[in-house]
Amino acid sequence: MSAGGALAWWATGPDEGELRPEDLPEPGPDDAVVRTLWSGISRGTETLVRRGLVPASQTQRMRAPFQAGDLPFPVKYGYLSVGVVEHGPAAWRGRRVFCLYPHQDRYVVPVAALAPVPDGVPSRRAVLAGTVETALNALWDAPPCLGDRVAVVGGGLVGGALALLLRGFPLDRLQVVEVDDDARRRLAAQGLDAVAPDDAAGDCDLVLHVSASESGLDLALRLLGDEAELVEVSWFGATAPRVPLGEDFHARRLRITASQVGRVGRARRHRRDLRARMATALAALADPAFDVLIGGDVDFADIADAMAGLGRPGSAGCVAVAYPGAATERPGGSRVQPDRP
Repeated sequence: MSAGGALAWWATGPDEGELRPEDLPEPGPDDAVVRTLWSGISRGTETLVRRGLVPASQTQRMRAPFQAGDLPFPVKYGYLSVGVVEHGPAAWRGRRVFCLYPHQDRYVVPVAALAPVPDGVPSRRAVLAGTVETALNALWDAPPCLGDRVAVVGGGLVGGALALLLRGFPLDRLQVVEVDDDARRRLAAQGLDAVAPDDAAGDCDLVLHVSASESGLDLALRLLGDEAELVEVSWFGATAPRVPLGEDFHARRLRITASQVGRVGRARRHRRDLRARMATALAALADPAFDVLIGGDVDFADIADAMAGLGRPGSAGCVAVAYPGAATERPGGSRVQPDRP
């Protein structure tokens, strides 16, 4: 069968992009044709991609599974897509699925690249699966213990996901440290202890840093107790932050662990694979509290407006991109405002 055509978002230059028509390949016996319902714009990474700030040395490491073109430009980039299988093996037809695919209204992929979306997870919320997977992996890199004092520095998309996962742990203390007042209010509404940097409690057993800022990294190290661990989840792109390793860093025997979603976290690496990790992340999204991580909606036809507004002051959270057919699941929440003159 012919899969027909599709429309896809391409980044074409620094802060520039366009929707381009594409011909879909003919699907094979183990392929699926997916019609997209929602995709998510990952604010941190896609801002770096949109601005051409991915270091040349990291373009292969940062290559998305179904990326087309090469970084920096032109490139079809993205990895948060939820849709329904229109054609494929009988067991998959009609199923809602998550896929690490760019922003495109229809696509052909091997069924092995699809993760079923659980019945209790709305398609719009399911675009957060990649974000929750990143947060879950960080916890597998440095699992908290009963009675721990934990801080998450940075209450954005990944930081918020980390905090929501951690609130189910039997901790002595959990704080989310965030500079933005609105972000703190949103997180506090979910029952989290969201505080400004000056109000953060120290002597932590574990600190997870996700602010992607030099000041946040400095604070994260200062919040650690002796012989405690910092997990660096931020990606700074081409920026080279100063890391305060002087004064009492060595005397206090502090540890810094890097966490990156490309590999399963060390605590589970020999007993979980990528599919199992994704299934765990999707199951966690049955909790409606994760909706707080979605900053607004935009129609696919207006995705250029959402991309242009990624760095706008006050913008926060994942942008959920709605495709034709998603209207039945659209909540009554906020919409992304076009960034026009």
